Amino acid sequence: MANKPAFATGAQVEHGKFGLGSVLSCNDDHIVIKFDDHGEKKFVTSIVLPNLKKSDRQPPVEKRRAARKKTAPATA
Repeated sequence: MANKPAFATGAQVEHGKFGLGSVLSCNDDHIVIKFDDHGEKKFVTSIVLPNLKKSDRQPPVEKRRAARKKTAPATA
C-alpha cells in the first residue's frame, strides 16, 4: 500500500535556507526541488519535510534563451 507523496509535482514550496522553489518530484524516500536562486536540490523526504511549507505563489515562468539566427558561411 503506497502512501500519497507529501507534495505534488509542481507544488510551490518555501525552504528556510534555500527560499522559494517548485517540486520536480516527490516520493517516500526523496524530494527534488528546483529553487529560484539555488537550482535543483535533492533531499531525503523524511528529514526535509519539517523545513518545508507550502507557498501560494504562482510558479515562475521559465526563461528561454533566444534562438540565434543561422548565417551563411562566408565565401572568399
